[in-house]
Amino acid sequence: MTDTTESSTTGKAARPKEAASAARTARARAPRRLRLRRGLTPWLFLAAPLVLLITFTYAPVANMVAYSFTDWDGVSPELSYTGADNYVELFTRPELFEVFFVSGYYLAASVIQIVAALYFATVLSFNVRFRNFFKGILFFPYLINGVAIGFVFLYFFQDGGTLDSVLSLFGVHSDRAWLGTPVSANVSLAGVSVWRYMGLNFVLFLGAIQSIPGELYEAAELDGANRWHQFRYIIAPGIRPVLSLTVILSISGSLSAFEVPFIMTGGATGTETFVIQTVKLAFQFNKTGLASAAAVVLLLIILAVTWVQQRLVPDDKVDLV
Repeated sequence: MTDTTESSTTGKAARPKEAASAARTARARAPRRLRLRRGLTPWLFLAAPLVLLITFTYAPVANMVAYSFTDWDGVSPELSYTGADNYVELFTRPELFEVFFVSGYYLAASVIQIVAALYFATVLSFNVRFRNFFKGILFFPYLINGVAIGFVFLYFFQDGGTLDSVLSLFGVHSDRAWLGTPVSANVSLAGVSVWRYMGLNFVLFLGAIQSIPGELYEAAELDGANRWHQFRYIIAPGIRPVLSLTVILSISGSLSAFEVPFIMTGGATGTETFVIQTVKLAFQFNKTGLASAAAVVLLLIILAVTWVQQRLVPDDKVDLV
């Protein structure tokens, strides 16, 4: 009788221990499932963008690299492997790289564009009358389609067009063809790029400037700092990462200029850029393999310029306090 009672007592004592152990196990499994769910949730949201990115960006780039080692004409279903012949032809024909000199005009224009955008962003970041109106005016050109801009400025620069009419109002009568010589044509096209893309850089700079704490400006004013001192010691260091980004975008845009010069001149009068030349190789001369090699070279040049820029001007965290 005593043994039975002790066994019953021991069983009753063991059951709460087993229940407590099971509860602890369940509690341990719940956070594990929660962590797993939290880890998978971001990937579920990223699934669709990643599929689109791979399908429409990385897969075409891979195909382009593969075509650069073939003699494909872009039409025939048959192609043959030619090794590095396209790259050899590309680097042994100097005229294929002479078009990079045209990029110098756009590079010089990008410097003017960055300086002007930074100036307007700095001025309009302070309390100025009608500043929202001026913000809209500066950003509006970037919203216009590039094809429309090309046609508008094609009439703007033609003989007796808008530019000549405006100059005649100030007593300046010019009979020069603005798109008739290589220098004037490239300067005109580079000016169009300044007008079009300054709004993008302006918005980037303005957002970076407005992210700087206002207390720093108040402290600088109490110390007697004027606007130039505030720009030099607060704004310029605070927007350094964005400034680095705009430099990269400007250099890559200068090397890959296409839309406006293709529509306005078609690459004539010494305005042919590297991208226009690549498009002509692919669709006019049916040398898709050589054009793919040229596109790969341009991509490598842009990546190299970006890497050098990042090494020379590292994107360090800015601490203004």
